[in-house]
Amino acid sequence: MILMVLVADFWVSNVSVGCGRVTPMNDLSGQTAGLAPDVLESFEKHRRELCAYAYRMLGSSFEAEDAVQETFTRAWKSYDSFEGRASLRSWLYRITTNVCLDMLDGPQRRARPMDLSGPSRPDSPLPAPQPDYVWIEPIPNALAFGADPADHASAKDTLRLAFVAACQHLPATQRAILIMREVLRFSANETAEALTMSPASVNSALQRARATMSKVQPAATDTYDESNEDQRKLIDNFVKAFEAYDMDALTTLLKTDVSLSMPPLEFWVSGPADVTAFMLGHGSACRNSRMIRLEGANGEPAFGQYKPGDEPGVWIPWSVIVLELDGDAVSNMCFFLDTAKLFPLFGLPPELREPV
Repeated sequence: MILMVLVADFWVSNVSVGCGRVTPMNDLSGQTAGLAPDVLESFEKHRRELCAYAYRMLGSSFEAEDAVQETFTRAWKSYDSFEGRASLRSWLYRITTNVCLDMLDGPQRRARPMDLSGPSRPDSPLPAPQPDYVWIEPIPNALAFGADPADHASAKDTLRLAFVAACQHLPATQRAILIMREVLRFSANETAEALTMSPASVNSALQRARATMSKVQPAATDTYDESNEDQRKLIDNFVKAFEAYDMDALTTLLKTDVSLSMPPLEFWVSGPADVTAFMLGHGSACRNSRMIRLEGANGEPAFGQYKPGDEPGVWIPWSVIVLELDGDAVSNMCFFLDTAKLFPLFGLPPELREPV
């Protein structure tokens, strides 16, 4: 195994803590004048869960962080009017919901490649990239999960790419109601207050949302558990096979209906044979790649992938890979190619270099 030096100083110094690109508190000092420090701290305690909520609503890590920052800005400005009849958490969720609904004021919904068309032939010409607003984006685990392992486990299923993509089929208000009621376990009354609706209207909309989700939501698969020895071995074997570009070993790890997609390209293939054909054809640039294990994305195993650069001994960014597992096999491989946005988000270095 080649030893590599990660030149990460630039990224470490520029990636914010919390929900992605967070505006520093001192940059908002004019807006927060007069508020006690403990009030600002009480907002920050809810940042990650609000970011996860906004991500489920919007399908974008970057839009989610923007929504949370706008929520805090509105909360700072209107804190004097907060009467405490609801909890601070409920009040912040109400503001976040309104921010997300404002941002969703349009027909565009985010999706995965397999939500837009049938599978491609592995030798089909690769299409031109679609705009980034077309696609569901990954979210780092660290931005969406709190410190409580129990909360982490319960949130995983509803942060999966497939679940977030299914939510995009719902009208914005139904989406908010489904997430608040089914994921966050808000009562009908709490949800109604957040949306300025009656509880009866909330319950009616929830039934419609459930009916739609029953048609578009994929069947549940196994939740990834880092403490599961068999799953850890599966992931280790995937990395070994991919870095060795051993297609025989790789295909033994894949489900018979495995999918491989590459946003922002509207292109995906299905099945081990077509995955192999693609990897040995269009995907052959991935040969001799190196992978950095991430803390995870969307509650699933994830990696930063680097392919060989033009300079010997240098590997350059190629994709953020998010895997989904089902039983003892990989069911989905999503290669997110927008490295200019995603590598800084995940704290990945701009290159890997063999030590001199």
